[in-house]
Amino acid sequence: MEDDSKPEQSPWAHLPDVCLRHVFHWLDNKDRSHAALVCKKWNWAMHSGSLWRSRTITFCGQPSREDTLELQSALWYVKKFAKYLVCLEIKLWNPYNTAFTRKFQVTLRGLFSHLVKCNNCLVSLSIKYLALDRLIWRNVVRAQFLKNLAAFLKRMSKWLDYLNLKGARVTLEEGCELLNSLSCLTNESFLSEINVEDFFSLHLPVYSSTLFHQTMSKFHSLVILTFNYNCISDDLLNILGEHSAHSLCTLNIKCHIHDPHGQVIRGVSWANLAKRAPKLNVNFFFERVMKHDHLARILLVEIPVRSISLRSCYFTHPDWTMRPTLTNLLPVYWHVLQKLTLELNNDHELLDDELLQLILSCKRMFFLKVWAFLSVTFVERLLQNRAEGKCSLTTIKVRIYTARQETSEEDLLLCDIYRKFKYLIDSKLNYFVITYPMV
Repeated sequence: MEDDSKPEQSPWAHLPDVCLRHVFHWLDNKDRSHAALVCKKWNWAMHSGSLWRSRTITFCGQPSREDTLELQSALWYVKKFAKYLVCLEIKLWNPYNTAFTRKFQVTLRGLFSHLVKCNNCLVSLSIKYLALDRLIWRNVVRAQFLKNLAAFLKRMSKWLDYLNLKGARVTLEEGCELLNSLSCLTNESFLSEINVEDFFSLHLPVYSSTLFHQTMSKFHSLVILTFNYNCISDDLLNILGEHSAHSLCTLNIKCHIHDPHGQVIRGVSWANLAKRAPKLNVNFFFERVMKHDHLARILLVEIPVRSISLRSCYFTHPDWTMRPTLTNLLPVYWHVLQKLTLELNNDHELLDDELLQLILSCKRMFFLKVWAFLSVTFVERLLQNRAEGKCSLTTIKVRIYTARQETSEEDLLLCDIYRKFKYLIDSKLNYFVITYPMV
């Protein structure tokens, strides 16, 4: 007797399209191309716009064959589904010669040209670490790339809401021209978030530039601004207060030892901005700017500081004495400071008591990351205070530097401390504590 029943179909054949798209979302370009060949239903689902709204294109300086194929695939897919693209991230890894930067410039010129013709919904653009001040960028290639980018930003400014050009390292004139391209159509820009950290070349006193102030006055709806301290002046704070006070929520400010940071900012300028922008929070990131007098000139009491990061990057200097910073400077933010990061090479300075007192005084602090020469008992005292409800930490990340190669004794003590506070750590804390030899 013949069996007329149909062959049993796989459950995948009945999977709703929304579920298929969710699965396909996690596939890379190669796997997506294979999945599209399985059947008409899968091919149709693969053309769904929701799968192509966010794309990343990575250019590797010395690519393997696999990297090259992935780049070609990424470019092909971006062009094919350009009309759906909402978020575009372009990564440039380890560019090593002029031929590579030339190829990168030509490729992006073609990509930008295609997107201008096909896309009218690009909201987010990120091109980080271009390092245009390096010699691998020949002047003519650099100039052509900046011209292409400026033209692209001008055409897309109607839709763009987020722009990240971190690490571009351009001149003052080039940087202002790029930013001005965002407001060419209406003489105003309504981007909500800009990241221009390390956007300008090293050593530039951007804060004294009238051109920069004129450029920033065209941004009227900033919510988040990430930039360097060498851009800050009383004029800039007044501009932000005048044009973006209704929306401004976050300023992320990096201060690097090689950037000029000797300008004098009046406390009243910060106070006025904080008053006009009541939602404002300021996050400071210091790299090798550790001298107390330098920090005191920057960290004014009028600033609504939410987060402070002080990193010495393993360097040390006899003038980098942290005790007055911990005891006199940072405690003024006891009512607003929420996150503290300290990465210090303080091998000749004991800071256990001062650091613990600072943490206990900052009632809103929930995040602590410390890499420093500390005693193991500091961790025990900190956990004891947390168990007694004397601080509000939910994240504790500590790397205890030691001058000894052998750390087994300290490791055993840390194990005992963990067992003592196991319930607290497992139930309420994001906890990570280790010892680290600094020989």
